Amino acid sequence: MSFESLGLRAELLSAIAAQGYTTPTPIQSRAIPVIFEGCDLLAGAQTGTGKTAAFALPIVQRLSEKIPPQKRRRPRALVLVPTRELAAQVSEQMQNYGRRLSLRSTMIYGGVNIQAQIERLYRGVDIVVATPGRLLDHAQRGTIDLSKIEFLVLDEADRMLDLGFIDDILQVAEYLPEKRQNLLFSATYSKNIKELADELLDQPRRVEVARSNLAADAVTQMVYPVEKSRKRDMLSHLIRKGEWNQVLVFTRTRYGADKLTAELLFDGIKAAPIHSNKSQSIRTRTLAEFKKGELRVLVATDVAARGLDIVHLPHVVNYELPQVPEDYVHRIGRTGRAGENGVALSLVCPAEQPLLAAIEKLLKYAIPRETIAEFPQMAVKRGVKVSKTSNGPSKAKQKPVKTAKPAAPAKQKSMKTRTGRPKKTATAARPAPKTGRRGGRS
Repeated sequence: MSFESLGLRAELLSAIAAQGYTTPTPIQSRAIPVIFEGCDLLAGAQTGTGKTAAFALPIVQRLSEKIPPQKRRRPRALVLVPTRELAAQVSEQMQNYGRRLSLRSTMIYGGVNIQAQIERLYRGVDIVVATPGRLLDHAQRGTIDLSKIEFLVLDEADRMLDLGFIDDILQVAEYLPEKRQNLLFSATYSKNIKELADELLDQPRRVEVARSNLAADAVTQMVYPVEKSRKRDMLSHLIRKGEWNQVLVFTRTRYGADKLTAELLFDGIKAAPIHSNKSQSIRTRTLAEFKKGELRVLVATDVAARGLDIVHLPHVVNYELPQVPEDYVHRIGRTGRAGENGVALSLVCPAEQPLLAAIEKLLKYAIPRETIAEFPQMAVKRGVKVSKTSNGPSKAKQKPVKTAKPAAPAKQKSMKTRTGRPKKTATAARPAPKTGRRGGRS
């Protein structure tokens, strides 16, 4: 199948060709005809498979068929996304396609001055790409009119639910006209997604081009078992030995991202963090530097697991496994995009084994394990003492069991009862216990 066979206008075909694409992806070839038919759509596809173009191309074409004559246009298409980064990515594609057909678009998200957004909306736009919270703020202020919306798109809907945007989404829907076309795109398909679809979509057509909750086939996954204290050393070793020039590293917390960045800089590896505690201007600048190759390592929290579209990103590293198994799929989906191959590595310490088990249960297969000679694994079990010898690496020795010797009656230790209180002895010289004193140890 070709893009021409999908019925796209020449202007859009030219834009696609300029991007270097010749054949539609499976989600594009199946979703675009449904959108042209005017049906609601519930689409599930792996991240990085071209979902944005799957809804952007037909929406732009449909809107271009009837452009309002008034200068101050009111939005006719609304795309809701979970993060600022994804808003910027989707808005860029909308602008690229829309300007060829005289359509205007803008993006709305928090963390930046709201006044500039108000001024753009006042001048008139056809398409709005927004995060739910800031859009709801505009709607409540009366600075945006959503009464003419013809298309509502929920992009990365599962991530929006993970971030707790369900109430904001439903409140935004109250400002929309009842007659509209609804499109819901999600990398994973859960019970919550089905409930949201039942709430907002009207007899949707379902399109699913890959098995639910499955990582992209183009991504090679590996697990490196390592002690927590040696993760930083292993990461620096992998970057240097593998001569990685561009790697995205995920941590669980903002503090962890800042700390790891400082350690990598100390190791002589140029790195920078990106997370929700950074201003939008800093996040935008940092991401631009990483894309241009000025930064070797970008250390991110899950705020960047969706929405980062980096061309030819070769490596993703889970420095810490995510608490939510689905986030693993989103993280590694930053590589292996648009037909490219990628590698996703996870540095897993013993305490993270339950998280790894949950991820493998989600994927329905075991991720291959790899070891590095410079980082031997040491099994430390209860009752085993690990000591270092001068002749070589650490060895585990069984701690000898001491035989209790009979003690003099006056020095005999009290024995605990079932309630945890020590038994009282009949020694006359021992003073009576104080009233209210707790017995035993917790």
